[in-house]
Amino acid sequence: MKRFFALIIISLLTAAQLSGQSKEIVKTGINLGPLPAVAFDADKGFQMGGLLNIYDFGDGSTYPNPRQQWYMEASFFTKGSQLYVLSYDSKVLIPGMRFSTTFTMTNDKAMDFYGFNGYMSYYDSERVELGKTSDDYFLYSPKYRVDRIAALFKADLIGNLWDNKLFWEAGYHLNYFKQGAINREKINKNKEENKMFPDSETTIYEQYRSWGLIPDEVAGGGLGSSIRLGLLYDTRDKEGAPSRGTWAEAHITAAPKWLGSTTPYYKYSATLRQYFPLVPNDVLTLAYRLNYEGTFGKDAPYYILPYITTMGQSYDRDGMGGFRTTRGLMRNRVQGLDMLAYNAELRWRFVQFPLFNQNIALGLNIFSDGAMVTKNYDMSFRRSAADFRSADEYAKARKSYDEYMALGQKKDSMHSTVGAGFRFIMNQNFIVCLEYGKPIGKYAAQDGNGAFYINTGYLF
Repeated sequence: MKRFFALIIISLLTAAQLSGQSKEIVKTGINLGPLPAVAFDADKGFQMGGLLNIYDFGDGSTYPNPRQQWYMEASFFTKGSQLYVLSYDSKVLIPGMRFSTTFTMTNDKAMDFYGFNGYMSYYDSERVELGKTSDDYFLYSPKYRVDRIAALFKADLIGNLWDNKLFWEAGYHLNYFKQGAINREKINKNKEENKMFPDSETTIYEQYRSWGLIPDEVAGGGLGSSIRLGLLYDTRDKEGAPSRGTWAEAHITAAPKWLGSTTPYYKYSATLRQYFPLVPNDVLTLAYRLNYEGTFGKDAPYYILPYITTMGQSYDRDGMGGFRTTRGLMRNRVQGLDMLAYNAELRWRFVQFPLFNQNIALGLNIFSDGAMVTKNYDMSFRRSAADFRSADEYAKARKSYDEYMALGQKKDSMHSTVGAGFRFIMNQNFIVCLEYGKPIGKYAAQDGNGAFYINTGYLF
């Protein structure tokens, strides 16, 4: 077996050397990228399903950037999640503009919820591990789960302001969230009796509701209907796997009640991404991303807090933690009114060659990601004695709240991770990746044990 893998590696390196002087194949017309969605995400479990990328390169004059592209995915995860995505992005449908639209729906029976303001919300990592390894303790991870359905739709337009480098952005975004406590019957299905999460144990979501940290009027979710405006500066050499240039955006999102939002909110965001070619021809690239997500005012519905706002080809992703945001950090570990995040990585393409009329490249990368809350969500105890059936019940709730808050830190700090990954790249756009990230720092145990991902694309 070792000889077999060694032979493959030698063959690939030889192919790269033999084709090192050949020009890259310019793709034209319609190109398909079907892929069985058999993957793994530490936050969601094993993934089963399928996805399809369709690229239209026309006469090849825009290659490696497609004229338009479609993306479709239907996936199911062993931890109870379902994901459906339908996306279309075109530079030719409307003359002089780029049009992008996406519909996504996720159904999470055990969505991660660790509380607000990062390290201010205590995560009992020791108790979670005991629940996994010891027969004397029940499975504790459901304490940090909620049941959530999220449906998001968006339609964005991008137009040129100056020299095809500075652009305006405008879009309509609609989201719907239905959220609540976990279904214990489903969570405990097929588990041994001593591992079942008991009815007597309250989840963090249920505790937050009883303390008033999650107000009743937003606890079950809601509808967000918003207008998003932005500016874009883009000098990337290519979109799928850039090796030089700057990609910067700034957005304002307004979701007023008169537009149909259940609970109004107003947000802003700014993102700077840069790519530096340390070795030319895509061999070695240094890339970084800085992102700031902010909220106007002192409040926002809790269910929109995890999302990073985007426009154009991409779509909003949750949460601060996970493959698309902070790799190696537990999904949604960092939630607040304002959040700062960074990603920095070194990308090395160690081999590039043509194969079956396709441009193939293999790459490795090392990275460091991080995120923190910079403006806190209000975690004050918001119940009065009148909200409880008795004074004793009120006293117990107040005591449990004080004990919980005492376990957390006084304020959040940077949640940092480090890791490495592998990339299979076809025609500069269809990219399959394997990555592993692990938390580091003083409070690393509060951020999980690390995570392994099999997914598509570059993070940014």
